[in-house]
Amino acid sequence: MRMEIPEHHQRTVIPHIIVDGAAEAIRFYGAAFGATELFRLEGDDGRIHHAEIVVHGATLMLGDAHLAPFAPPTAGAASVALHVYVPDVDAVTAQAVTAGAELLTPPADMSYGYRQSTLRDPFGHVWIFLTPLAA
Repeated sequence: MRMEIPEHHQRTVIPHIIVDGAAEAIRFYGAAFGATELFRLEGDDGRIHHAEIVVHGATLMLGDAHLAPFAPPTAGAASVALHVYVPDVDAVTAQAVTAGAELLTPPADMSYGYRQSTLRDPFGHVWIFLTPLAA
């Protein structure tokens, strides 16, 4: 059976993060970043083998760490940062901090034309949110 590549997966590299507690991460990303869940595949034990969420139009894959041959980042360390362009970086940052994200750099106008903030989620992943500055 030949499967088609979903439109939202074409011409892109999709981040796939591994977390301890994927169900809690999905809940957090909904509260902090307004993420919506597309679907999840759970094992008999209720842990998530694979899930997809959308954060401000960007698809993110995630799953529980015990199911992957690698571990999530240790506290305070990350191997990647997840960049997301949003209409209002200040509002997204405030929402995320209220939900429990750690503010690493507050929203600021950058010399390269964006207002940007950096946060760390409770699972150790770094998120960079950007809004284009008015021309």
